[in-house]
Amino acid sequence: MHRHVESALTSSACSYGALRRAMRSMGQIYDQALAPTGINAAQFNLLRTVERLGKPTQSELAGDMVMDLSALGHTLKPLIREGFLSLEKDANDARRRIVTLTNDGRNKLKEAASHWKPIQRRFESTVGAAASSQLLALLDHLASPVFRETFPE
Repeated sequence: MHRHVESALTSSACSYGALRRAMRSMGQIYDQALAPTGINAAQFNLLRTVERLGKPTQSELAGDMVMDLSALGHTLKPLIREGFLSLEKDANDARRRIVTLTNDGRNKLKEAASHWKPIQRRFESTVGAAASSQLLALLDHLASPVFRETFPE
């Protein structure tokens, strides 16, 4: 890290507080980069996750994103309203809802990715390729069910 950056950092004693502060900072950076597309970083991430999962149920999507169904529903609504996602009953189980990326959603995702890629490359070059890779591995671990199981309710 550069010396002038180190002196500007707040020293954290709480992992949760530090992660939340870092997430807000990164959210602002990525939201600003994606602003011309009309979607924010959380919406971009949701569209990417639906694309990666194929046609997940709401429960599968919520589980993958580590969100509760209520929060997921709140995030889905504007994307459904804009026609980027569709939500249909599962033909095999009417209680389940399938989330699907529409053609408009694929186009929006492609547009947003062109704004996301430069900021992602800048992040990686700023923190370094090795540190970026280690950070992603650590964050994926922290979000995993295996990690959460180490904290009994």
